Amino acid sequence: MLAVHLISFFFSKLQEDPTKKVDRFLHAMRLHDDQLIDISARFQAEMKKGLSAESSAAAAVKMLPTHVRSTPDGSEKGQFLALDLGGSKFKVLQVKVREGMGVRKGGVEMEEKIYPISKELLNGRAPELFDHVSESLKDFLRVKNISLEKKHPLAFTFSFPCEQTRLDKGLLLSWSKNCRARGLQGKDVVQALREAIDRTGGMDIEVLAMVNDTVATMMTCGFDDQYCDVGLIIGTGTNACYMEELRHVDLVEGDEGRMCVNTEWGGFGDNGALNDYITEFDQDVDATSINPGKQIFEKMVSGMYLGELVRLVVLKMTKLGQLFDGLVSDALMTKGKITTAHVAAMEE
Repeated sequence: MLAVHLISFFFSKLQEDPTKKVDRFLHAMRLHDDQLIDISARFQAEMKKGLSAESSAAAAVKMLPTHVRSTPDGSEKGQFLALDLGGSKFKVLQVKVREGMGVRKGGVEMEEKIYPISKELLNGRAPELFDHVSESLKDFLRVKNISLEKKHPLAFTFSFPCEQTRLDKGLLLSWSKNCRARGLQGKDVVQALREAIDRTGGMDIEVLAMVNDTVATMMTCGFDDQYCDVGLIIGTGTNACYMEELRHVDLVEGDEGRMCVNTEWGGFGDNGALNDYITEFDQDVDATSINPGKQIFEKMVSGMYLGELVRLVVLKMTKLGQLFDGLVSDALMTKGKITTAHVAAMEE
């Protein structure tokens, strides 16, 4: 329903005196406190399903164990490389954590370079996508004058749902957002990266860990705040992780201590739990997406879809004669013509 607030603002810029019809149109889509409380309760019920061994396989909110057992305590030090792959572009980073730079003492030093990824790679074959990632890693080493002879530890941030059996092994459950590279689903993502690095050659890279972007966010923030136990992403997609008591995580042995759980809350609603909150506009966005019926909550709130939601609402209001004197332009009829970046610019 964030789209409703954006549309309200958008409309206020188009007319000084919004009509009562428009107010009623938008009011019907606003969520009230009791509805938000209801959605919260539904989400908590879905979380419990994901944590339970009996129901996790069919759960829409997967609650995936990450095998990350603790957050930063200030004793960490060292230097390593990192890859951050999550959509139409990705980052290669060099990260330095010096002794004494931990919790509440400064943070970490990072150098990064962003590399674009074409639609052809995102929708092509997975080996070609990972070859591009590996070749970009080698380019980064050259650009930053980092030794190609020296062995470099590497952490891989991979922002798609994976079932992890250990910290350096994760099976891709499904693609999301704008990616659907063929040949990787159900396979080990870390192994795919290692094989690509071997094909590229000329680097001595040891992939030590794979984490979701929410986990990477939580751990990074943990260097500044030792009480940070949650990682939250609201960007192209949306997701969250948090530190859970291990006794509540059925899919991992042991009851002592804690483990970070990747909720994969973008899938909230895939099982119908949000059906009575889904609007006709949400249905249109889902139907024309690359993965209909999947990532329902993500499609309702995240950056990849908000611009299109605004376009669909404005289009209907125009057809009803409530905007632009009822005159529908070709641009307004074009899917994807309004992006979230445009909406953000309107707000500013």
